[in-house]
Formats: sequence, structure tokens, C-alpha cells
Amino acid sequence: MIKINKGKRFQQAVDAVEEFLKKSKGKDQGSSHNSTEEKNRRNSSEERGKQGSAAEKRKSEGKAKKYIGDGKKRTISTKADRGSKSLLKGVNNQSPRKRGRPPKDDKDSLIPESSTVKKLTTGTMSSFKWQPSVTEPVKDDPHFHHFLLNQTEKPLVTYQAISKRLKISEEENRSTSIQAADSTAANGSITPTDKKIGFLGLGLMGSGIVSNLLKMGHTVTVWNRTAEKCDLFIQEGARLGRTPAEVVSTCDITFACVSDPKASKDLVLGPSGVLQGIRPGKCYVDMSTVDPDTVAEIAQVIVSRGGRFLEAPVSGNQQLSNEGMLVILAAGDRGVYEDCSSCFQAMGKASFFLGDVGNAAKMMLILNMVQGSFMATIAEGLTLAQVTGQSQQSFLDILNQGQLASIFLDQKCQNILQGNFKPDFYLKYIQKDLRLAIALGDSVNHPTPMAAAANEVYKRAKALDQSDNDMSAVYRAYIH
Repeated sequence: MIKINKGKRFQQAVDAVEEFLKKSKGKDQGSSHNSTEEKNRRNSSEERGKQGSAAEKRKSEGKAKKYIGDGKKRTISTKADRGSKSLLKGVNNQSPRKRGRPPKDDKDSLIPESSTVKKLTTGTMSSFKWQPSVTEPVKDDPHFHHFLLNQTEKPLVTYQAISKRLKISEEENRSTSIQAADSTAANGSITPTDKKIGFLGLGLMGSGIVSNLLKMGHTVTVWNRTAEKCDLFIQEGARLGRTPAEVVSTCDITFACVSDPKASKDLVLGPSGVLQGIRPGKCYVDMSTVDPDTVAEIAQVIVSRGGRFLEAPVSGNQQLSNEGMLVILAAGDRGVYEDCSSCFQAMGKASFFLGDVGNAAKMMLILNMVQGSFMATIAEGLTLAQVTGQSQQSFLDILNQGQLASIFLDQKCQNILQGNFKPDFYLKYIQKDLRLAIALGDSVNHPTPMAAAANEVYKRAKALDQSDNDMSAVYRAYIH
């Protein structure tokens, strides 16, 4: 459980140590077997030597004594022969020490079949349907999980694994490499695609994603509205694109990660935008968290130019982005999803393919709606504890010993107690996601009263100039 909560490099380091210890243990067992067998051989030789001396002594004693009668001689010699044969039999039947069971490594090296998860309810199908393309297999990182959720109008669908290396998160993964995660292309865990990668948008999330793509050996061309943000990545080996259109035209797969629906549309439809660089076969992957209608509009214009489209919003924050531990929710062109396999492994710990365009946007908004509402409830609890004379630290300590304990809970509460609201997930963006989630509920006549109440609290925080602080700054809406 500790390893699951750590970064990818930490996991691989622990695996390397465990692998080294197992190999060392195997060597010790081998040398122990050899020394024991040698000792057995020496003991066996000594036994045979003693046996030979005893036989010679009996023979000389037999010659010294005078026995009368052939029958008596035969009887004595037969007894002597039986004794000699018995001794020889005892020596010859000594079996060598039994070897132990095979090392556990051999047994555990079998890769388990992927499990099937039943009963997943789905939403309305999008009009975009994609035919999977034939792609070359990509070597999987053992710490990365692929899930294919083929969403249809039927109420029952199943998970399918892209690769046989899929393991559930509770199982302990074994790395086949002892090299560091940042040893780029030759790290033994991820084989980077030979396709040219473009990336548009170097904000809190995009910066960490690009950094991990470069570390894992991908060829990346970057563009950002504020060009100065590109300098650091150019020093790390990235190439500079002057416009979004230029990046798309020179790369095989172009990712984009921007702030909101308006920014996503402007990036595609604006001057020197993505659409101007799209040619037949070019792939565009939008990782922004936006509403389903915006995704459908962008997908339509990309496909109309012969391009291929995938939506892939990410669940996580700046820290998880930097550590390469994001969760990717993808939908659209299945072939593009598979082509992005090594990229998703570099930037995240798991990816889910959810079917048709729009499904990933819906799922992402629902997840962030829950997260935003939970954060507002935590802030409400902390302020209520304070005004009723309770210790806020005790409140946090008790929560961390209960069923709600999580890294998210602890980090956000610590932010509040320390008055540190440095952005890890901008408050303005979680409020935007709450607003879009409420609109999603309205579109299907589904009530979202809890999200609506949380949204009002975030709006209050924005009015207090907390937009560019971390989402935990919603706490200030309760104390002003």
C-alpha cells in the first residue's frame, strides 16, 4: 500500500531492491547446496573407507581360526557376506539432501489474466464511432494499467485489458528493470513510440506531462501562449513550435492541455490554430477538462479535415503530474488511444478507454464534481470545529484514523492549517468544473443539489480574490 501511494521512480527503486535481494538469496542457496553436497561426498568416502577396513579385519580373522567341516565354514562366510552387503547397501542408499522448492520468483513470474468487472451503467452514445487501426505492440510499463470500457446502450459491459500485463492495484507489481525511471529510452519499462509528439499548453498540468514525456525518451515539440515557458523544456531536449498549426503539421500526434472550453476552441479554430495544421492521418488529443458539447464540436472539425481525434482529460494535480502518476480518461478513436500507449505510460499510472467522444468529458466532470464538493465539506467541517471550540488539528487527526483517510484529505487540511494556498489545483478551475457538471445534470434533468451548494461557496471564494489560489482556499469563504 505504501508503494501504491508513492511515485513511479520510488516504486521502481523498491522493485529493484527486492529483485536484487531475491537474486542474492538465490546465490546463497546455491552455494549452500554445493557445500552440503561436498560434505556428503566426504562423509560417504569415509564410510566406505571404514567399511573396507572392517571387511579386511574380518577376512584376516577368518584365516587365523581353524574350523572343522565345510558346513560350518559356509555358515560363517555367509554371515560375513551378509554383514558386508548390509553395510554396502546402507552406504549406497544414503540419498543426497533434498533440494528446497523452486524460488518463488518462478512461480510468480506467470502474468495473471485480466479480471472482469461487471455491470457498468452508461450514458448516451455520441454520434462518433471509430474503427480501430492496426498498430505495433508497445512494451508496457509494469506500473501502468490500461482499461478498455466499451460503453454501449446495453446496461452490461466489461473491462478488457489492452495487454496481458494488466494487474489490479492491490497486487504487487514486479519490475523487470533495475534502472531509474528517468533513464529515458533504455529504462526497460517503457518503449517510447517512434512517432513525433507535439504538446500545446505548458500550465500546471502540461509542464509535468511534457517533462515526463522527455524523460521517457519521446521526441517532443512544444508550444505555449507565453513563449518563455518553453525555454526550460528546450533545454531538456524539446523542440520549439512557433504556432499550434506548425506543431500539428510537423508532428504525428499532438496533445493539448488548456484551461477551459473557450481556450480549447480558440486553440483549434483561432488564427494559426490546430485546424490549419491538420492533414489526413494527423492525430489530435485534447487533454483539457471541458464539456461534452465542446469536445464533440472539436472532434467534428478535426475529422472533417481527415484528422483523427481522441479526448483524454486527466485526473490529478500538479504534484501527480510531475510524478507521472495521473489517471487518463480517454474516448474517441481507439487506434489513436493505442498509438498513445507509451505517452500515457510516461505521464500516468493508469488509463481508461471509455468509448465514444464525450464519455471522457462527462466522467471527468462527475469526478471533479465529487472532489470539489468534498473539498468544500472539509472546509466547512474545519470552520465549524473552530467556532465550536474544537481543535482543528484533532479534527484532522481523527479523520486520518477513519474511513475518510486519504492523501488528498491530509494534504488539503494541512494547507488550510498552515495557511498555505499555493496552487496545486486552481480554485477557479474546480469551480468551472462544478458549473459544467451542474449543466450536465440539467441536460438530462438530473438534480445536483450538493454540487450546486458547493458551487456557491466557490463563487464566494472567487469574489474574495481566491481564484488563483489552490482549491483548498475555499476555506476562506467560511471565515469572511
